[in-house]
Amino acid sequence: MKIIALQGSPRPKSNTAKILSWMEEEFHSLDHQVEIIQLVNKNINGCLACGKCKEKPDTISCIQKDDAPGILEKMVNADLVLFASPLYFWGVTAQMKALIDRTYSLYINFHQPNHASLVEGQRQALLMTGGGGYDNNAEAAFTAFGRLQNPHMAINAGELFIGSCSTPEKLDNKICEKAVAFARKITT
Repeated sequence: MKIIALQGSPRPKSNTAKILSWMEEEFHSLDHQVEIIQLVNKNINGCLACGKCKEKPDTISCIQKDDAPGILEKMVNADLVLFASPLYFWGVTAQMKALIDRTYSLYINFHQPNHASLVEGQRQALLMTGGGGYDNNAEAAFTAFGRLQNPHMAINAGELFIGSCSTPEKLDNKICEKAVAFARKITT
């Protein structure tokens, strides 16, 4: 399986990065091909809502000249896309949100009979970390992610929230076991 992991944390040695590294090891042990894209190192502008991407529905035809079209192309060619982000103000990070907005170029005619998507049938999963608990904190991010599969025509392969995080050094074996189990779940 070809896996693209979108690492949305602006900190390269974050809780999210640590948990994602455990998942990456498990993906490799299961003989999956994995590429982790550090979004903080990419130039990703916000969507302009110009609609130019809808003129050529069989290709990624965003007019912006930044790193997003290349990332979107990798997403289209993946079997599984893992969105990994810390929770920032009840949502994903700005880096992740900008890329998610740009996925508007991956589909056409949402809510219409001729709705089509370049990632139809793709498995998509969400890993989120946060300093607090899930309740009254993370629900909105998971609701938004669950709705993302509708225009993408994708499959929600799974969602994992690891709360009460402080520093990567304090992430214990129980969290590692959850990460490994999640990696297995989203690839089967």
